[in-house]
Amino acid sequence: MKPDPGAIKVSCLVTVRPKVGNVLSSMAISRGLDDITDLLGRSIFLELVSADLDPETGLEKSTVQAFVHKSSLKDGKQRYEGSFLVPKGFGEIGAVLVTNEHRREMFFDEIVLSGYGDSRVVVSCNSWVHTKFQDPEKRIFFVDKAYLPSQTPGGLLTLREKELDIQRGDGRGERKIFERIYDYDTYNDLGDPDKSENLARPVLGGQRHPYPRRCRTGRPRTKKDPQSEKRASDNYVPRDESFSEVKAVTFSVKTVRSVLHALIPTLENIITDPKLGFPHFTAIDNLFDDGIELPPAEKKGFLQTALPSLVKAISEGTDDVLLFDPPAMIEKDKFSWFRDEEFARQTLAGLNPFSIELVKEFPFVSKLDPQIYGPPESAITKEIIEREIKGIMTVEEAIEKKKLFIIDYHDLFLPYVHKVRQLEGTTLYGSRTVFFLTGDGTLSPIAIELTRPASPTAPQWKEVFTHTSDATGAWLWRLAKAHVCAHDAGYHQLVIHWLRTHACTEPYIIATNRQLSAMHPINRLLRPHFRYTMEINALAREALINAEGTIETCFSPGRYSLEISSVAYDKLWRFDEQALPADLIKRGMAVEDPTASSGLKLTIEDYPFAADGLLIWTAIKQWVEDYVGHYYPDPSVEIRNKGHADKRKEPWWSALNTPEDLVGILTIMIWVTSGHHAAVNFGQYHYAGYFPNRPTIVRSRMPVEDGNEHNLKRFWEKPERTLMESFPTQIQATRVMAVLDVLSEHSVDEEYIGDLPPEIWDDDLTIKAAYERFRGTLTEIEGIIDERNQDRNLKNRCGAGVVPYELLKPFSKPGSPEWEFRTASPYEVKVLTALNKTSRFVCTFLSKI
Repeated sequence: MKPDPGAIKVSCLVTVRPKVGNVLSSMAISRGLDDITDLLGRSIFLELVSADLDPETGLEKSTVQAFVHKSSLKDGKQRYEGSFLVPKGFGEIGAVLVTNEHRREMFFDEIVLSGYGDSRVVVSCNSWVHTKFQDPEKRIFFVDKAYLPSQTPGGLLTLREKELDIQRGDGRGERKIFERIYDYDTYNDLGDPDKSENLARPVLGGQRHPYPRRCRTGRPRTKKDPQSEKRASDNYVPRDESFSEVKAVTFSVKTVRSVLHALIPTLENIITDPKLGFPHFTAIDNLFDDGIELPPAEKKGFLQTALPSLVKAISEGTDDVLLFDPPAMIEKDKFSWFRDEEFARQTLAGLNPFSIELVKEFPFVSKLDPQIYGPPESAITKEIIEREIKGIMTVEEAIEKKKLFIIDYHDLFLPYVHKVRQLEGTTLYGSRTVFFLTGDGTLSPIAIELTRPASPTAPQWKEVFTHTSDATGAWLWRLAKAHVCAHDAGYHQLVIHWLRTHACTEPYIIATNRQLSAMHPINRLLRPHFRYTMEINALAREALINAEGTIETCFSPGRYSLEISSVAYDKLWRFDEQALPADLIKRGMAVEDPTASSGLKLTIEDYPFAADGLLIWTAIKQWVEDYVGHYYPDPSVEIRNKGHADKRKEPWWSALNTPEDLVGILTIMIWVTSGHHAAVNFGQYHYAGYFPNRPTIVRSRMPVEDGNEHNLKRFWEKPERTLMESFPTQIQATRVMAVLDVLSEHSVDEEYIGDLPPEIWDDDLTIKAAYERFRGTLTEIEGIIDERNQDRNLKNRCGAGVVPYELLKPFSKPGSPEWEFRTASPYEVKVLTALNKTSRFVCTFLSKI
């Protein structure tokens, strides 16, 4: 064929990111074969695709093809270069097809074409490209330009649908590591019934145990339970959801995996007695002062390399130790955890600011069946409350003036009390904790009710604990607070963190990739916020939420932990109430106020999480309004029907008839994966690293339950011993501390919600300008939060020994006392930022936008 005299020479630069830490694979035979391929200049085969159809035939035009050859290494990335002769009349370049001629997969960073028109053509890949020996199917990458389905250029229509078909799969077979298939399945792989009957767990997802759906792996079923899937040491995630092999060792998922699979077994070998507790508070302090000496096999070895922030050298010696940094709250005030003021303050500015709610009705009455659980009336009476608030007003007046608040874990936990008590080394109650709003805007805890339900052999037991002036009452109050803290720690981890920001988000990601092409503007908007989540969730199933994983072995509900999460999803979770304003209004923590910039007036003005969160929510919503308003007015159905199949018939699913509906839905998704997640993840070590502040488990019952004389006598003799025996064991405490330390630490390559590369919007100057406004708003919010933390009138965030509330600062950096506000991933129980991220609606709405 004669060369086209009007052809244009187009230069091409491909950047490829190398894998990190895969030493063995780099020495494999395939490495030598790939080196030969590189020398021959036939490593990567590219085809340029025209966005236009042939005007004569109405068919797609022929592609323009060329190899690119290996050239230089720059900024840690391998460059491949080549050129194309693009014929006259080829039209706009709309996509690039890639064939990887290597024997190993490659992670493509981007493809840049120069010399065709006035500006460069950029294709942002950020994706694994399988080798043709794994799958001959060519990879499709679209240029960085957004199109709604109805606006898709004719030359790209077939490729757009083909790419979605590839990502949907056919629902059959076991997934392979290189595949990019997004499909749904239940949580049927948490147990291991073939290994032991004690490791069997119910399937989460379905009528009996409603739950969001996870990504399907297609593994074989277990022999003893045909409903359960065989477990794997490395769960499948679609290849483009896996980043740990191309990130630095500081990346959270990689580090978390190190903690779960290397450090925890080491701890179990060192602390040989799993029941060994801490004899006194000095022993707890030693974790931060002296550390735990590691065995010789680990010295200067893998753990020190993988976990430099945990494994540190003693300054005057040569031994390696696991030495924990003191959490900031203990550094500032060692005894803050002991004070009622801090106990109450953390309900507004702590790790779980989502449970506190306004008391709207009194007396408190359980909704559970009294024939099963006993009398429904609470033991917290009008007389008790009025006595504890010193008679300054009646209960009726306090409710009218919005002075009473409650954290209520009574009905959620009570059905599991007897089940949990059959497990060794743990206990459980249903609980209610009542707070009074003081004149200076702070909360004061006034009553804690603990309840054990009726059983065939014993009646219901319940008792209210309050402040007293005598030593016995004071110690019982401290023990009751420990139980409530353990309840809150469990609820935070299982519901507020894992369920709401991780499990419920996975269906959004699956639906987005099944329904929206990579060139769809909504896909481009959501993609940064979903990053890392599925990889983190998969790791959680491997070692955190699985049978005898960290959650089951270290939290009060034990093997029933995930079941309780399922009950919370069934009874408490609604997509529309994941919006921050709706959540605050539901809990009585705010009312609508059209004169306020956020549209809300807070019930407690000094509510740090809500005050800062509303700033972030409003900024996100404005950015989404600008984005959606630019692209179109229409959308609607897969997330609801498949991802949240167990709740698809609920009447509260958001309508999707107008752009405003779409804005509301997208704002919720982005808020949950950014602001909500940041608030409940990045402060984990800060608030729970010193475990007496937030014990994940209380191992002993209250000494006054049923008047047990032996327990009472030991309590009277030495109440501190009773408290220490209630706290987590040494292995439980250190295991959780290691995980939380990794989860709460920021990686050097974190991404921030207002700090995405501006060039990603270069194809549309209107959107780029809107994003710059969004970024400017977040910068202003950063300054507002700093000012609030210096305001001495705001006692819930500023005071002697009080750590400022910085969890929602948009641009906090690694190594600072702040916790970054990630654009992606929700459960990062930082094992899930070291492990550093649902709605029935996602699927449905995505199919129509």
